[in-house]
Amino acid sequence: MGAGKRVIGRSRFCDYPPEVAALPVVGGFVDANLEEIVRLSPDLVIGARGPAGPLLAQKLESLGIATLFPPTQSIAEIESAITEIAARVGPPDRGSALVASMRARTTAIAAAVAAEPRVRALLVFGVAPIVVAGPQSFPHEMIELANGRNVVTSGGAYPAINAETLVTVDPDVVINAAVTDAGAGTIDPSAPGWRELRAVREGRVVPLSDEAALRPGPRVPDGIAAIARILHPSAALP
Repeated sequence: MGAGKRVIGRSRFCDYPPEVAALPVVGGFVDANLEEIVRLSPDLVIGARGPAGPLLAQKLESLGIATLFPPTQSIAEIESAITEIAARVGPPDRGSALVASMRARTTAIAAAVAAEPRVRALLVFGVAPIVVAGPQSFPHEMIELANGRNVVTSGGAYPAINAETLVTVDPDVVINAAVTDAGAGTIDPSAPGWRELRAVREGRVVPLSDEAALRPGPRVPDGIAAIARILHPSAALP
């Protein structure tokens, strides 16, 4: 939204765009450093709601520091967060313009894969325990917009499932967002649950390295496109 030069600090997970690497780090999702935040003298602290968000916001507000910890579990909430941030940092019309461009790209991606056969998919965020995208999460919406069908239909936003449930859902494709460049999060094809899956036996376990699929922000359409490429590799995407 053009306010990058006004950002004075970040969490250890905030690594986009690359320029933010030069900013001071004030902790993480559940271990924000209150003293370091206060030392930076911000006018506004923006963060993910999460389990630690309300308490951190309360502490900061008691010190006279304004906060914004919006919900971002759905794409609609992500869009609302963007417009709310724009309203706080200005100018407000940049937020609505950004949301409009996100919607336009999402619509174009959905149209590009609409004629493709729908693929049953499992999106994995962790392997020990097995944590997956559930029906109350924005990654679930991303799968659906990419003309996929999330095989996980219950359990909240990011449920942990066992090997028995894994075998029951039996996806056509496993999208592994847990794997890292160092190999952590790799799915063991001989492990209980995984070895019974057709997708594993037939080599349809695909790593998802595009972090845009994991971040609730303006790059959500990039994440939808990344998932669409996995589910429909022959489709011509915008």
